[in-house]
Amino acid sequence: MAPFPDDTPGPPGENPIAELVDRIALVDHHCHGIVRDPLDRPAFEALLCEATAPGPWHGSLFDTQVGFAVRRLCAPALGLESHVAPDDYLERRAELGADEAARRLLRAAGIAEYLVDTGFRPESLTTPHELAAYTGGAAHEVVRLESLAERVIVEHGPPDFADRFREQVRSAAGSAVAFKTIAAYRVGLDLPPEHPSDAAVFTAAVRWAADIDGGAPARLVDGTLARFLIWTAVDAGLPIQFHVGYGDADTDLARADPLLLMPLLRATADRGVPIMLLHNYPFHRHAGYLAQVFDHVFVDVGLAVQNVGARGATRILAELLELAPFGSVLFSTDGCGLPELFHVSAVLFRRALGNVLEDAVAQEHWKAEDAERIARMIARDNARRAYRLGSRPIG
Repeated sequence: MAPFPDDTPGPPGENPIAELVDRIALVDHHCHGIVRDPLDRPAFEALLCEATAPGPWHGSLFDTQVGFAVRRLCAPALGLESHVAPDDYLERRAELGADEAARRLLRAAGIAEYLVDTGFRPESLTTPHELAAYTGGAAHEVVRLESLAERVIVEHGPPDFADRFREQVRSAAGSAVAFKTIAAYRVGLDLPPEHPSDAAVFTAAVRWAADIDGGAPARLVDGTLARFLIWTAVDAGLPIQFHVGYGDADTDLARADPLLLMPLLRATADRGVPIMLLHNYPFHRHAGYLAQVFDHVFVDVGLAVQNVGARGATRILAELLELAPFGSVLFSTDGCGLPELFHVSAVLFRRALGNVLEDAVAQEHWKAEDAERIARMIARDNARRAYRLGSRPIG
């Protein structure tokens, strides 16, 4: 059996568009690795959603949309009935072992290629190669700019920081398919659009190094340095992913609205560098607008899909597609830690996309062949074009 489906014609059914969407091998343009080790219930629940861990007030994090989706959608992949109790699910998962559970869940998700952000918890999550090995698919690295800068400042200090960081970015561009910034978490997205001067970067690096010497963690939280990272990546020419909107308690959501990026998007519009706005919820309509008015902007609702449930996934995808050109919309899971998140995201995305497209055809707004073409674009082809994956070796 193939490790993931394809979109070769199948027998006609009652819902041909949904059936086509189910067969398309997805390109997950933003995800992370998964945990290698067995997990007890508290550790599993801590990875289910953006909550840090189960707490005394909210109770079990299985009592969330994503928790219910795991019990409903993932249980059959592990040989269980849907809606099995959480402890029974985890018992079966432990019985199979972490590797076998991951293999079953990822294969059932039907993802052909993974673009993996390697800057988050690299010591405890699988590498891109290890993640892809579960399905026999392909994997490509996305380099997180802040993680790279934090290594450079610790190893080289402020005098050589700018030059060393530029060298590291140029080197990474030889094998990675994109860069990523978490400026939304660290400084917010209301960034002045100008490229900072070398003198300003040096001064900021000196302050940063002094903070580290004083015992602060090597965590980049300076707006001047954040802009330097972004413009250095722009100069390297690869797509740049921006975390936008929904995330954990470490982000100030009010400063993560993509509309705040308008000045920077204007400044980068003629640079030939795709800007990938990740997640976007609850600002997905804002993101759709930006994708319409800026040709180099691409959008998804990745992290939201696994968290809002089946009805919510259809609604927010439909809302994103109100303004976003269909050639600018991508699929992602933001899967991290748990293979269940990849599976839930893929299933809910397929159902949402099928629902939106079938409704358009049923209402005679679209022809069926157009819906099928757009399905392939959003699920796979847009990502392959924007990230130039056809020219990249599989690893």
